[in-house]
Amino acid sequence: MGVKSDKWIKSMANQHRMIEPFADSQVRKGTISYGVSSYGYDIRIADEFKIFTNINTTIVDPKAFDPKSFVDFKGDVCIIPPNSFALGRSVEYFRIPRSVITVCLGKSTYARCGIITNVTPFEPEWEGFVTLEISNTTPLPARIYANEGIAQVLFFEADEECEVSYADKKGKYQTQKDIVLPWVER
Repeated sequence: MGVKSDKWIKSMANQHRMIEPFADSQVRKGTISYGVSSYGYDIRIADEFKIFTNINTTIVDPKAFDPKSFVDFKGDVCIIPPNSFALGRSVEYFRIPRSVITVCLGKSTYARCGIITNVTPFEPEWEGFVTLEISNTTPLPARIYANEGIAQVLFFEADEECEVSYADKKGKYQTQKDIVLPWVER
């Protein structure tokens, strides 16, 4: 298993619609960069956000998450309160091949400001828009710029295909179109 290059990413995006829309070079001027890079793809965050709020003083419970813990926001700049977080979604829609898994890491421009992006791996045959968690670890409000780079996806291709893919097990976050809150099957 090895990390895949820009050439492989371009081929997969063009031939198999792995990433849509796809920027076949790095877009940088006047923006937090996005698009294909040497060994990955820098994804953008859309202009839809769910900003965490504690106005209801609820307990954060991944098995019974209260959607009222978020305020919906749509706009070019999202302000995340100090020591809080927001959820967003990628601009790009992904279709991951059966022999591929990804790792997604936050961009250094945000990390150097105390803003951390957390995303779980995209499993083999997962597809959808990516739900992103953006944490503001600072004691100050933080700006997130919509339609600009937020994280880098690294693609790893296995020597053989997995026995059971995300699609095979009918994963609960398959083909998500919006920001999807956590939930546990009952």
